Amino acid sequence: MRALGAEVIEHGRDFDEARAEAARLAARDGLHWVPSLHEDLVRGVATYALELLEALPNLRRVYVPIGLGSGICGMIRTRDLLGLDTEIIGVVASGADAYAQSFEQGRLVQTERADTLADGMACRQPQQLALDMIRAGAARIVRVDDEAIRAAIRVYHEDTHNLAEGAGAAALAALMQERECNAGQRVAVVLSGANIDRLALAELLRDEVAAA
Repeated sequence: MRALGAEVIEHGRDFDEARAEAARLAARDGLHWVPSLHEDLVRGVATYALELLEALPNLRRVYVPIGLGSGICGMIRTRDLLGLDTEIIGVVASGADAYAQSFEQGRLVQTERADTLADGMACRQPQQLALDMIRAGAARIVRVDDEAIRAAIRVYHEDTHNLAEGAGAAALAALMQERECNAGQRVAVVLSGANIDRLALAELLRDEVAAA
């Protein structure tokens, strides 16, 4: 981004603090604020859901990672518009489970920390709009720990030759965790990103080689 001339400001200890600072700067300086759960963003993300569900309309269920919620909200909206009965299951990291707690308690629950290698899912402060859509349209939310996420990253790398970041591999981690109940069924997982830290990837690959 800096190479393209953007001013990049690093702020706070995590995503939620950086997001709050971005909103503050936008209000102070009269800048256009694009929140992480913008309606246009949900529509845009929903295009991959449309491609998936049109190609495989007879899916039993699909696992979707949850960061701030745009991906799963787009999946829910698309599924409903297509009139399908595909079960949608959200996935969060065990160390960053604010959305799972909120889903279970029926209210916004903020956590003090979000500790996970899946930084794309490190959310402490859920959004009401997303929570409402998830509670209305998702079957449940599954928690996966970092070791399960690491295992899924390795599976993607070794078996399918795909590069997955932590959040991108979380849905596969959930499927692997629930392999028995999915046996014989048509199930999809969302691989949502490949933005993995180089050092983290190198460590994972060293572990993979050592285990071989």
